[in-house]
Amino acid sequence: MWKKLLTAFKTSGLHREAFEEALLMLKASHTMHRDAVAALHQKGIMVADIYERDQQLNKYERSVRRKILTHFTVSPNPDINMGLVITAIVIDIERIGDYTKNIVELAVALPEAFDGGELHEEFLALEEVVDGMFTDVVPALQDSDVDLARKILKDHKNVSGRVERGLQLLRNDQVLKGQSGRAVTAALYLRYLKRVSAHLKNAATSVLNPFHRIGFKEKKKAHGTRPADGQEKNGTGQEDPFLEDLELMEDEESRD
Repeated sequence: MWKKLLTAFKTSGLHREAFEEALLMLKASHTMHRDAVAALHQKGIMVADIYERDQQLNKYERSVRRKILTHFTVSPNPDINMGLVITAIVIDIERIGDYTKNIVELAVALPEAFDGGELHEEFLALEEVVDGMFTDVVPALQDSDVDLARKILKDHKNVSGRVERGLQLLRNDQVLKGQSGRAVTAALYLRYLKRVSAHLKNAATSVLNPFHRIGFKEKKKAHGTRPADGQEKNGTGQEDPFLEDLELMEDEESRD
């Protein structure tokens, strides 16, 4: 359905402009997120610039909403479904900007470069996965690429599980023991990475789901299972109960 709607959407003026601005928002949020992560590691990024770029994301969002509303108002046959989908996507992108600012605020509060201690390598791996999700989401939306959208959902599930395990290690004093300040910073950064990942996942679900299921997992077909089901198994070929529980919790979470 997304592919048919997108084809029609991209052929008219306001539709096309709104969609193109949404893609610009995604690209801008990607570079902004990269620079925020670099700032956390103290790699010479100007922190003030991040806030200015977040304001630009907000301007994009208002512009997209205005174009969608104008289309609804003046078009004799408004495409309400697609307009709502694009609006939902830009809301998620704007939230990515907010979490990116939170990462910058962590960077400002730290007297030195962020060090995750025993979780250092895990943080680097999570940063790489989230960066890859940013890279994938634009072509997934632009080309209505179902396989790429499913990959983004799989990557989010990976990020979510690893973040929760990292938080569990911190809660149990198995890492950064006796280093409360560093442990709090690590816990916050884990949560921010997970939320950025979740909003990228939400955007990707618009390729797979109708409007009312944006942000939720792809629904299984009545006659069988969706092609991506195999990704939910652990190394033994069995369903991973930890990830299954996380999936159930995330489906009930608000879109914060």
